[in-house]
Amino acid sequence: MMNGSTGRRTGGRGRVRAASAALGLLAGALSATAAGTSPATALTPPVAITADDLTTWQTNGIVWSMAAGDGVVYTGGTFSTVRPPTAAPGTDEQPAVNFAAFDAATGAPTDCSLSFTVSSGTATVRALALSPDGDTLYAGGRFGAVNGVGVSNIAAIDTATCTPRNDFKISVTATVRALAVTADTVYLGGDFNSVGGQTRNKFAAVTTGASLLPFTANADEVARAVEVTPDGQHVLLGGDFFRINGTTTHALAVVDATTGQLTTAYPGFIHNNSTVQDITTDATGFYTANEGTGGGVFDGRIALNLGDFKQRWRDTCLGATQAVAVHSGVLYSGSHAHDCVSMGAFPDQPRKHLLAQSVDDPKLLPWFPDTNDGIGEPVGPRVMTQASSGGRHYLWVGGEFTTVNSKRQQGLTRFADGPDTGAPWVPNVSLSTLTPGRIDVNWQTSFDTDDGELTYRIYKDGSNTPVHTTTGYSVFWDRPQLTWTDTDVAPGETHSYRITASDGVNTSAKSPARSATVASTAEAYPDRVRSDGASLYWRYDESTSTFAHDSSGNLNNGFLRNGPAYRQTPAAVAGPSTAIGFNGADEYAYSNRQHAQPDRFSVETWIKTTTTRGGKIIGFGNLTQQNSTRHDKHVYMRDDGRLTFGVQSGGRRTVTTPEAYNDGQWHHVVATQGPLGQGMALYVDGRLRSSNILVSGNDGNPGYWRIGGDNLANWPNRPTSNFFAGQIDETAVYPTALSASQISAHYALRNG
Repeated sequence: MMNGSTGRRTGGRGRVRAASAALGLLAGALSATAAGTSPATALTPPVAITADDLTTWQTNGIVWSMAAGDGVVYTGGTFSTVRPPTAAPGTDEQPAVNFAAFDAATGAPTDCSLSFTVSSGTATVRALALSPDGDTLYAGGRFGAVNGVGVSNIAAIDTATCTPRNDFKISVTATVRALAVTADTVYLGGDFNSVGGQTRNKFAAVTTGASLLPFTANADEVARAVEVTPDGQHVLLGGDFFRINGTTTHALAVVDATTGQLTTAYPGFIHNNSTVQDITTDATGFYTANEGTGGGVFDGRIALNLGDFKQRWRDTCLGATQAVAVHSGVLYSGSHAHDCVSMGAFPDQPRKHLLAQSVDDPKLLPWFPDTNDGIGEPVGPRVMTQASSGGRHYLWVGGEFTTVNSKRQQGLTRFADGPDTGAPWVPNVSLSTLTPGRIDVNWQTSFDTDDGELTYRIYKDGSNTPVHTTTGYSVFWDRPQLTWTDTDVAPGETHSYRITASDGVNTSAKSPARSATVASTAEAYPDRVRSDGASLYWRYDESTSTFAHDSSGNLNNGFLRNGPAYRQTPAAVAGPSTAIGFNGADEYAYSNRQHAQPDRFSVETWIKTTTTRGGKIIGFGNLTQQNSTRHDKHVYMRDDGRLTFGVQSGGRRTVTTPEAYNDGQWHHVVATQGPLGQGMALYVDGRLRSSNILVSGNDGNPGYWRIGGDNLANWPNRPTSNFFAGQIDETAVYPTALSASQISAHYALRNG
């Protein structure tokens, strides 16, 4: 049931009515820069729940259902024991047959113990809902007895005594998967086709005394979600169905709370291969959790308005959503999201299981605690509920997972509105002295699991007083480069720098000290690269970090993956810079920023290798954490050491050098694409080696620049390895096709 003033359910599968506790924010203000940037706060509004998991008892199986009230969280599922936090499976276990109750504030079990069993097969508790007064807990699932008292897939529990109510008994012929309760009515959904001996297909309503009501909302497929609107006039239905009472409406429907008559249908609104797994509401809207079957099928969340039952927004992340809950204007969700690039977020990558969005905007908010997939299907979280106790507000999560925030924790976890205890990651720092008379301090913005806006302080020459303070926004898939220029230096001087990141309460350790000597004159090679308009320029001078800083001036930094060999010498060109080494197996770099397809471009880099397994040197792909599924604009080495430049333009178009370059010497490689008549050109060591003036197009999709490895499936003379084994240096990308004279000039400057 929903409370009309707060818009929160007073008891049910995933939500409870709770007053919002005041969030404790930072005790003291942080100093801002002279430009007036504001310091970070502990949580980035509107997020009001930290990502720091609290100690919580565990189950030995899957938690499918939750309800909460009066400081107690009730959980149901398919499990047989509970055990203390951090305990390994099979140790310190206590019996808990498909049900357990916990103190919301401590995460420890209460003395309420119930056993849900069935005479044959596997018993499971799939739905829990509290009455508005909190006196009765309703349970649904597949079971035939509670503490030995015979029931039929639905039961009522007196919460004061933790015993089954003998006055609530009605036959339900199959699994109950969803419950919603008002002061006088219990709505149920599931697999059944009969309730109390009468036909009720998938949805039904009974009185709190277990008498069948006339409410009829017959569905043709499984019901998974039931929610009553805050005004009590309608019931929101979710599931796999295609028809309600014979009328087409797939996966979602709004019906009259008394009769079950369809009032709002959604034909064609949700993909036929997508279902609604959960529904929650607040004062003005309702929100669905959706699961798709098949590649690219809708898996995200939908926000709809209660006033007209029309869509407010939907997100199109891929990775099925199982549970949703609203707190203080934020929609929290449990899913296994793996591709949110359509939302302007992360491309396909390992799964993320807990997300947050504003109820008014589908953009992902900076809240990223995580679980693993776990056991069962497996998909990680399955259910959420909320509780308040002792002045704190708690978000509980249950499901199939066996780890939380990379620590052992099975079945249950919880988060609160404070205190925030997790510090941001230590910043990765790189220094540049390309411009005489100054030092550019560059750093990769850090990551904090519950704060996007962080405050950075720069410390110079061992001082404990920062010389510069600024803020920057970052999330795990987008950690842009920030730069500060120190002009209070003189040529020949050497200075060191360290940086901290703070969320307003917690501050990282200082980064390792990085030192640089101020230049008196410009280096010839990088000066020419920049003057010729490089939009990305990585020199690989970093030490043991994930950061490839951009020297082009465009803050177009990169990520270094899987620990390549840093600071390799001698480098490709004269000067203090170093190269990087890749192992030919899994080490590579990719651009932090997704780029639009370039119509005209040049890619430039230096290579040194003796490999006979080939590999991609540089290219453009649609993924970052795994091999791309769309990939072109690349240069790769064949097993015989020859170089190939390829693009997608009505097929795979390539040009290949006649010579091999796996001789253990540094070689300068440039590939350009210009208009028809200029087309594709591949230069090595300052000379044109191969070209095709007729190919002026390439794949039109956005992507990321990748160096050292990516997919080469189906490309001509595909090498043994997708990944390049050797050293790479001085990588640059240009938004134009460099001329032959520019390329030869670059090569000529290799010695300074």
